[in-house]
Amino acid sequence: MKAFVVSLRHDLGAVQAALDLPWTTSLAEGQINRLKMLKRTMLGRAGFALLRARVLHAN
Repeated sequence: MKAFVVSLRHDLGAVQAALDLPWTTSLAEGQINRLKMLKRTMLGRAGFALLRARVLHAN
């Protein structure tokens, strides 16, 4: 727990901005997470063409 508190204090400006500012990056983070998951599930199984098709047509 101590290491966590130290890291928060080290980056106090970012923590304060996250609490004060009205915007969020959660939508972008969600898309990045989805793309990484697709990439991991297809590792070594298919080429770029199939990966591209899954990304463009995924729901």
